[in-house]
Amino acid sequence: MTARTGEGRGQWPSWVYGVGETPDHRFSLANERTFLAWVRTSLALVAGGVALDAVNLDGPAELQTVLAAFLVVLGLIGAAVAWLRWAAAERAMRLRRPLPGTAALAWLALALVVVAACLVVLVL
Repeated sequence: MTARTGEGRGQWPSWVYGVGETPDHRFSLANERTFLAWVRTSLALVAGGVALDAVNLDGPAELQTVLAAFLVVLGLIGAAVAWLRWAAAERAMRLRRPLPGTAALAWLALALVVVAACLVVLVL
């Protein structure tokens, strides 16, 4: 059963919930689980940045500080992307449109490869 357009008033954000029809709850809950997975990943990146800043590794201290800050910023960006992806997917489901893709996954993987390569250089 689906709701008609306009139902769900009072739900936030209205630009997501104020359009289309309510999708099957299972799909919305799956979208929410994906959002939470992104948030967990972002939290891990922030924690990794804090941990990297807290330890003393052999190698240039400036590189260690830059890597730590980069991980924290990457975590911040990841959390923002998580919310935008959730909203775009929920809106697409409500409008019965294809789910949007994301290049963010490829960029996140590339950034982590760069961080890992720098850590290898830092430790050696």
